[in-house]
Amino acid sequence: MGAHPPRRANGGPRAGRPRCQPDGGDHRQPVGPHRRSKGGSRGYDAGKKIAGRKRHILTDTDGRLLDVQVHAGNVQDRDGAKPLLRASRGLWAFVETVFADGGYAGELVDWAKRKANLVLSIVKRPRALPRFEPLPRRWVIERTFGWLIKNRRLVRDFEQRTDVAETLIRIAATATMLRRVA
Repeated sequence: MGAHPPRRANGGPRAGRPRCQPDGGDHRQPVGPHRRSKGGSRGYDAGKKIAGRKRHILTDTDGRLLDVQVHAGNVQDRDGAKPLLRASRGLWAFVETVFADGGYAGELVDWAKRKANLVLSIVKRPRALPRFEPLPRRWVIERTFGWLIKNRRLVRDFEQRTDVAETLIRIAATATMLRRVA
């Protein structure tokens, strides 16, 4: 019927096999080049035992988002913070001191002083506490992450691209700020 040749002649997925034999793939999965994994930039951090991506955020002292950087999980925290600190200098030149946790200690402190003209203050955890106490300045970031996680889309890492993940974090932070203003 019509000008199209039968399926067997045009080399379709079942060409050359009897009708009763399967084509070798799962009928629920798409066929073709788009069948491959769409993973994007993901990695595994053995220290934190997480697979996927890491989110680095820069906030002010009230917890308002200034900048965000998302990268693969296998990038060390110190290396992942450098692009964030470098980019923040162009946007937020008034920021002079950045508080960070122990994962950012080491050569990043010297790098921030030389290259980004920032004072990177590392918040150290006391040796032993009899009960839970939030670390000074560290709770601001944790509270901001808590506000962001209220957005269902950010609970898990659904996004294929890091720029989309960064945009969704910015949208969630904007919605949080609008709720706080109202």
